[in-house]
Amino acid sequence: MKTVFTCIVCPNGCEIEAEHEGKQVLSVTGARCPKGEAYVKQELSDPRRTIASSVCVTGGVLPLVSVRLTAAVPRDRIFDVMREINRVTLTAPVKIGDVVIRNVLGLDSDVIATKNVDAE
Repeated sequence: MKTVFTCIVCPNGCEIEAEHEGKQVLSVTGARCPKGEAYVKQELSDPRRTIASSVCVTGGVLPLVSVRLTAAVPRDRIFDVMREINRVTLTAPVKIGDVVIRNVLGLDSDVIATKNVDAE
C-alpha cells in the first residue's frame, strides 16, 4: 500500500510517500532530511501527538494559564488526556514549568504550565 504524508517535524513540510504493508515500511521517498523517514515510520507504527491547552486559575490576575505536554502521547489518547486537563483548576500564583499533572494517565508525559500567572 502507498500512503502520502506531509512531514511536520521540521519547516520543510516534505511530501513523503511510503510504501508499506501494515506497519512495516518497505520504502520511503520524498524526505529531504533523515527526520522525515523516522516520522513516517512512527506515524505508521505508533502515531503520537503533543497537546497545548489551557487550565482555569482562581485568584489570579488572569483566568487561565497555558499548559503543554512534556512528551508526545499516543494519538488515540488525546481526548482522554484533554478530559484530565479539563478537570484541573489551579490557584494562583502559577509559575512557568509548574507541573500541573504528573505522568498524565501513566503515559510518561507531564502537563506543565507555560506562563506565569501572579496572584491578584
